[in-house]
Amino acid sequence: MAGLAAAVEAAATGVLRVEKVRGRSAVTRCFAKYPLKLIAPSKVAPASCGAAWIYAITYGGGIVSGDRISCAVTVGDACTAAMTTQSSTKVYKAVDSKCSEQVLEARVGKDALLALIPDPVTCFSTARYHQKQVFHVFTDSNLVIVDWFTSGRYESGEKWKFSFYKSINHIILEDQPLFIDSVLLEESSNCSIADRMQGYNVVAMVVLLGPKLKHIQDQMQDEVKKMMSVQLRPPTSAGGRYTSRPQPLCPQMPPLIASCSPFGRMGTGMVARITAVSTESVYSFLRHHLAALESFLGASPYSAS
Repeated sequence: MAGLAAAVEAAATGVLRVEKVRGRSAVTRCFAKYPLKLIAPSKVAPASCGAAWIYAITYGGGIVSGDRISCAVTVGDACTAAMTTQSSTKVYKAVDSKCSEQVLEARVGKDALLALIPDPVTCFSTARYHQKQVFHVFTDSNLVIVDWFTSGRYESGEKWKFSFYKSINHIILEDQPLFIDSVLLEESSNCSIADRMQGYNVVAMVVLLGPKLKHIQDQMQDEVKKMMSVQLRPPTSAGGRYTSRPQPLCPQMPPLIASCSPFGRMGTGMVARITAVSTESVYSFLRHHLAALESFLGASPYSAS
């Protein structure tokens, strides 16, 4: 296993390692080369928190057609780390049908916590993008994954104009597959991506795994169930059962739809799936439901700047 990890690091565009130093989680290795840049600021969380924060950014403000980015991350035993971005990850138009790629391989130690909380991926017109994220964990590891993307520059009228988007997430528990997920959107002659998405502009997935996050899982599941039972309740005709003239039913498209499902033995993990009309509504959802991570990270994810 150690030899495999060394080989992955040797071939990576970026390498990040977080270990315990004087009782705090500290970045002990931070290497990146074009087009990736890793920044580890020291003032995101208070010193008393003991969490390490890392920002992943790209030169030029986005991923160019044909770019290949790979990052190897190791979070040591009992360490806490948060990986995020400074803004949405922009994927520019494809040139000669070249696909842009990002690969993340992460190892989360015993009693450790890794929170992967980026801004969304935004694919421009004709863009082709593929990402794969693999997480190796132990039974007491803790993991937060936020993986989401938008329809493009939809406020400018560019909606679902990219050609190809694929995102794969694997969680491996002590060499055994625990969670395998894949999302694929590809433009076809039979049915466009825009037609399939039916007016929604954002798709998101949130994964919570580990004993430290159980209370956040339970709260999110309860609140999502209550929210959707109201939003998806079929409308009733006015006037009650004795109305002389039936009223037409006019169901409206909810601005945000969410669902939660447990996975793993005894429901040790939970996956939430969200689709929404606007990016800001998903930011609000994430801010609210992940606010409790502040006690671990020292700062609330997606807090308004």
